Amino acid sequence: MQQIFNGVKACTLQGVRWVKSRRSAAEGNCVEVAALPGGEIAMRNSRDPEGPALVYTRAEFAAFLAGAQDGEFDALAS
Repeated sequence: MQQIFNGVKACTLQGVRWVKSRRSAAEGNCVEVAALPGGEIAMRNSRDPEGPALVYTRAEFAAFLAGAQDGEFDALAS
């Protein structure tokens, strides 16, 4: 199994399906995520699809989503 590190070029992650929120702005200001074959989750900036992707374990990503759902990051959006 290939080990993938943070900061890997997103374009090297072949065969993954990048997904972005339906709430994303039309200007392309969004984050996209993809499930990787090894179970990790990759995240990239949609404005730079060839740029770096950060890679998280499923547990790390689940913790982030739970925090977002609980409003822990709301102050960052204003």
